[in-house]
Amino acid sequence: MSPVRHKKKSSARSKRESPAIELPLAGQRILVGRARKQAGGLSDGLRELGAEILEIPFIEIRPPRSYRPLDAALRHVSQFDWLILTSVNGVEALWERMRKLHLTRRHLRGLKIAAIGPATKKAIEDRGLKVNVVPKEYVAESVVNSLRDEVRGKRVLLVRARVARDVIPRELRAAGAQVDVIEAYETVVPTESRSRLRSAMKNPATAPTIVTFTSSSTVKNFFALLTPARSAKGAKPVAPPQLLPNGIQLASIGPVTSATLRELGLPVHIEARTFTMPGLVRGIVSAVVLGKQ
Repeated sequence: MSPVRHKKKSSARSKRESPAIELPLAGQRILVGRARKQAGGLSDGLRELGAEILEIPFIEIRPPRSYRPLDAALRHVSQFDWLILTSVNGVEALWERMRKLHLTRRHLRGLKIAAIGPATKKAIEDRGLKVNVVPKEYVAESVVNSLRDEVRGKRVLLVRARVARDVIPRELRAAGAQVDVIEAYETVVPTESRSRLRSAMKNPATAPTIVTFTSSSTVKNFFALLTPARSAKGAKPVAPPQLLPNGIQLASIGPVTSATLRELGLPVHIEARTFTMPGLVRGIVSAVVLGKQ
C-alpha cells in the first residue's frame, strides 16, 4: 500500500470517527414572520446555527395609496435640512420613487441624513449617500435624543410607513423643528398567511418552538392572523390559548416590540439586547443554550 493511499484512508477514518458538533439551535423549529423578500437574512442566520426554519409572513409591504405627497417632497427636497429614514423599506421605496421621477442621489446631497439602525444605514450608504446620525439604540426615542439639539428651526422630512408611532414627529416639533411626515409605503396583513399559520400551530409536526417578532407590526399582524374576527366593533380580540402550542417561546427584537406583545396579552420569553437581526439571533441562542443547562 502506498503512503499516499494510507494517508487518505486514515483521513477518511478520522472523519467518520470524529463526533458531530451539535449546533446551538439544533432541534429548534423557528417561525420567521418577516415580509417575504426580507426574511432571508434572519432565516439564514438561524439556519446556519442548526434551526429548522418555517417562513410565514405576518406582514406585506405595499405602495402608498398615493405617491403625490412623496413626489412633491422629492421635487422640492432642497427646502429640507434633514431626512430621516426609519427602515430599509423606506429607503427602497424612496429610491424607487426617485427612479420614477428621474432623480439621482445628487438630488439628496444637500440633506443631512439620520437612519434608525445599521441595516437602514447600510441601505443608504449602498446608494452612495452619507449618513450623519445613527442613534445608539435603534428606536424612535433614541432618534429624538440624537437630533433634539440639531433640528431647532430646521425643516425635517420623515419618510416612513403609513401607520407608525408618532414619537419622532411629535418630539422633534416640540424641539422646534418643522416636520413633514411622508408615507412611502404601507404594511398590511397578508390574508393568505392565515390558514398556513393556524395549520402550523395546530400540527405538532410543524408547530414552531420559537416565533420571532421584528417590529410592532409583526406582533399585531400575528395576533390578527391567529385570532377570530372581532365580535364587536372596536373590541379587542382575545387570543385563543389553544392556538399557541405548549412550550412555545416568543422572541422580540427590542423593547418597543416587547411592549406591543404585552399589550396584546402575549408573553415575552426572549428579547434582544441589541435591536438588530444579529442581536435577535444572539438572544435566541443565549435563551436556548441557557434552557438546556
